[in-house]
Order: sequence, then C-alpha cells, then structure tokens
Amino acid sequence: MSESAREGRGNHHCGAESLVVSRGAGATIAPMELDVAAPNAVPTSGAPAILPPHPVLSGYYHGSKRPFVKRIFDEGAADYDRVERMMALGSGSWYRRQALRRAGLKPGIRVLDVAVGTGLVAREEVGIVGDARLVVGLDPSAGMLAQATRALDIPVIMGLGEQLPVSDGHFDFLSMGYALRHVSDLNIVFREFFRVLKPGGRLCVLELIRPRSRFGGALLRWYMRWVVPGLTRLVTGRGDSRLLWQYYWDTIESCLPPERVLEALRACGFADVSQHTELGIFAEYTAIKPA
Repeated sequence: MSESAREGRGNHHCGAESLVVSRGAGATIAPMELDVAAPNAVPTSGAPAILPPHPVLSGYYHGSKRPFVKRIFDEGAADYDRVERMMALGSGSWYRRQALRRAGLKPGIRVLDVAVGTGLVAREEVGIVGDARLVVGLDPSAGMLAQATRALDIPVIMGLGEQLPVSDGHFDFLSMGYALRHVSDLNIVFREFFRVLKPGGRLCVLELIRPRSRFGGALLRWYMRWVVPGLTRLVTGRGDSRLLWQYYWDTIESCLPPERVLEALRACGFADVSQHTELGIFAEYTAIKPA
C-alpha cells in the first residue's frame, strides 16, 4: 500500500495513471465503465485524530509498514487460498456467505469489495448478487489481484482503502474482509467508505478479534501463531507465507477492541452501527449510510 496516501491526511488525489482496472484474465476496460474517478479531497480541518488499528509492530518493520505489508501479501498470494482453507477447516466460504446476507447483501446491487485479496469474499458476493459485473474488487497488492482475476471474472482496481479511486455515492454495498488491521488510519478509511456508498448503502467489515476469555485467547494464539505458520511452511515449503500468517496473528492480538471500531464508524457518520460475533472470534461490523 502507498503509505504516503495511507498516512498523509491532506493528499487524497489519485491520478488515472496509478490505477489498474481490469476484468477477468487481465482484459483492460475503460475506467469510466466503473465510473472510476479521482476522489474529492477529504477535509482535514477539524478531522478526528489519526486512529491506527494497532501500534507499530517493530518486530516486523520500523516506521512505515507499507513496504513490509505489500511484500508479504505479494509473496504469499499464490498460497493464500490453500492456507485459508486449511486454517478455517473448509468452513470459510459458508461463513462469509452467511455474514454477507446478514449484512443485507441481496441480488442486483452494486458492490465494492475493498482489500479483495484473492477474491474469497467477492466470490460469495457474486453468488448472491447474481452478476459478476456488479462486484468490483480493489486491492493494493498486484499479487493478490492476479490471483483474484484468475478465479473470478470481476472488474478490479489497484488502489487503497484510504484513497478509493471511485466517484462519490457509487455503490449500494461495501465490504472489507479481514483487512482492517492492515490499514493506517480507521478514520480516513471509514470516511472513504462513507463517501463512495450511496445514501442508504450498507457496510460490512469482517474481522478476527481476540477471544474475551484468557483460555480462548491463549488457544487461538497458539493455533494462529505457531500451528498455522508451521503447517504453512510444511505444505508450501515457503518461508514468506509462514511469515505472513505469523504477522496475521500479531495484528489480531494487538488490534483495537471492537468498541473503538464501532465508535469510529459512528464518528464518520454511519447509522445503525452494530457488531455481530460468531464463535467469539469472527466479528461482523455493519452500518448504513443515512438516506
């Protein structure tokens, strides 16, 4: 992710040359087909203080995390789906589909999936809305977008959650799956989500959170910090994928509590803000842009 765009609060212009817009196996489509445009500048006067999702994790990077995050996701993209299926014991697809339906996703509406990754959430969205052309995926990682376009015939954009290169009020539904921990500022991200949604549009952010019980937290930490990375190294033979999943857990462990996320959503103008949790670890943050 471009940290100058993610961490800079005044520079929210995105030129067309920074976009990669394609469908399926790399077929270029005109930006205006998606109504892609440089976003309006987000005013900084009186804006909320910067709200990072977690402190700097100095064991992985110092200062800007952008180069590190981009590198591990680019390098781990080829193995991501296989490891995710192993980690979720095959239940991930069913859960994502149910969560999206709980959030109000329905046939025939336009969807933006921010941090689309390899397309795991977008795949379920296509199945629900009934038309791949209605689902747009956005991600800063070229490696992840390459995997997504191999699996899905959806339009994709290379871009940042903090600086969405999309016109105001363009989408009926916006999703982000397990990537909130990787942004630089929740306030900027949520203001951008609010901007690109139509009045009455719905937001669904899926995340993993620490269990409230000490035993549950210790068990999940052992599983995510050691078992999953170890199995990843064994299955893929790649140390970079192992590093990705170790970092994945450390961001979960150090992330802001759900209450702070809900407060940030309300502060950015969203209504009907709520959180639903499954199994004590799968959080679904939902909200509506007032009509």
